[in-house]
Amino acid sequence: MNKLILISGIFTVAVTAIITACNSSSGKTTDPLPKKTKEEELIQRGSYLVTVGGCDDCHSPKIMGPNGPEIDMERRLSGFPSSRPIPTYNSELIKKGMIQFNEDLTSSAGPWGVSFSANLTSDPTGASSWPLENFKYALRHGKLKGLKESRDLLPPMPWFNFAKMTDEDLEAVYTYLKTIKPVQNIVPGPKSPDEVK
Repeated sequence: MNKLILISGIFTVAVTAIITACNSSSGKTTDPLPKKTKEEELIQRGSYLVTVGGCDDCHSPKIMGPNGPEIDMERRLSGFPSSRPIPTYNSELIKKGMIQFNEDLTSSAGPWGVSFSANLTSDPTGASSWPLENFKYALRHGKLKGLKESRDLLPPMPWFNFAKMTDEDLEAVYTYLKTIKPVQNIVPGPKSPDEVK
């Protein structure tokens, strides 16, 4: 029994000596990891929210990759490409209330007519070039360009879900969008149901 107590005591002294040596200031010191700035935290949060919010699903043009459609990273979040012809949709399906999408989900048609996903980049043709307050108003109230007297945002844009985000979350999304590649792309205006052939 005395042998066990002696071994335990020696072990405790050895561990204490090792811990003390590792923590002593005589060895190399390491700087703690630098703290993120508020802007870096907003960008990280915004990236997360844009990803889980599915913004790329409709606002990013796609290219065909080895496993199917992939985000075209050169045009990420730039909306329906203005260089493309306007998609054709089945007007009979629209009359029945059915919703249709083009091949990469950047355009859709339904009882409202035809809508085109907006450019969200920081280019002057994109939404993150607007003042922050306009960006927030657009997502809180479903108004184009965040202007009170403008037309409503059209389906399938789920602005009513984003309206529940906190001010800080909306600012994070806005701040993140300003960091992605600006893409010049003037998205066409919507088409009314009677314009669908």
